[in-house]
Amino acid sequence: MTAIKADIGSIGGHLKPSQALLAQVETTIAKRAKGLIIDHFVGHTGDDIAILLTHERGTKSEEVHRLTWDAFQAGTEVAKKQGLYGAGQDLLKDAFSGNVRGLGPAVAEMTFEERESEPFLLFTADKTEPGAYSLPVYLAFADPMYNAGLILSPAMGEGFTFTVMDVSHAEQDRLIELSTPEEAYDLAALLRDNGRFVVESVCSRADGQQAVACSTTRLRNIAGKYVGKDDPIMLIRTQKNFPATGEILAPYEIGHLVAGFMRGSHTGPLMPVKAGTGVSFFDGPPIVSCLAFCVHEGKLTEPVDVFDQPYWDWVRNRIAQKAHDIRAQGFSGPAMLPQADLEYSGIKEAMGKLEKRFHIRE
Repeated sequence: MTAIKADIGSIGGHLKPSQALLAQVETTIAKRAKGLIIDHFVGHTGDDIAILLTHERGTKSEEVHRLTWDAFQAGTEVAKKQGLYGAGQDLLKDAFSGNVRGLGPAVAEMTFEERESEPFLLFTADKTEPGAYSLPVYLAFADPMYNAGLILSPAMGEGFTFTVMDVSHAEQDRLIELSTPEEAYDLAALLRDNGRFVVESVCSRADGQQAVACSTTRLRNIAGKYVGKDDPIMLIRTQKNFPATGEILAPYEIGHLVAGFMRGSHTGPLMPVKAGTGVSFFDGPPIVSCLAFCVHEGKLTEPVDVFDQPYWDWVRNRIAQKAHDIRAQGFSGPAMLPQADLEYSGIKEAMGKLEKRFHIRE
């Protein structure tokens, strides 16, 4: 199963892709689906388009990745014709080179044998970074305060193995594997730094099956400069030896603070929103949507929008207040990211000039 996501153009700034753009991506996938993929789904969160594909070609399949690359390229042409903002923004290379990793789009993939019933969740986020998923994943898979199954289910009680990537190491993939519950504190020590250490995958220790696949793409590592926030995508299998759907969703009521918002350079709460929601306030707030599916023999059911339920309206209202409170602080302190994490160079250039004007009082 492959989920790939990219910003290739939107209306009115960084708000929402056009219907023509979405239709072109869908048409390109549908025309070439036969014999390559089993089923597919195309949707969007904010200004990012997500493509979900089921197939039997494993991860990093050149044919599958080329299909999505070509769909994004075709969509980009529509975006250019419509004069959409940021046309092709996340397509950072000119030519396809075997798979889309390292080309800009965010990728989450996993290979598994279908269970008798195979429910899973597709998470898509906008105006934030891959590390935005790390806390909810940690709480759902390692904290019984959010996942009662860790103490109720013997299989889940055996714990999980987390693979964490150091995304600041741009030359190669630098990884570490940590097992919970024994190494839960060590895992927490890493995951406190959302900007550097990111959960890439989680596997059950009871049967070795993979439960989580998360994108770890850092666009600035590819482009060498700010070209947009990373806007991660994630797949999570649920139930049986994995957390229940409700246990996976529960941590999203926190609205935990992540990097993102305007110009990718601020701090804001991650708001769980209905699928297809655009962004608005201060190019934000950072948002995440989630669709639930079942898959059988590669065929997808229709999606269920898990955040389209009255409880989450209350959550959104609370998080909106949280967003207001931190934005009221403007540029000061933790409301804006530290200099090392700023995605624009203006402040760094200004500080360089001012540094020369400091003097020591005698």
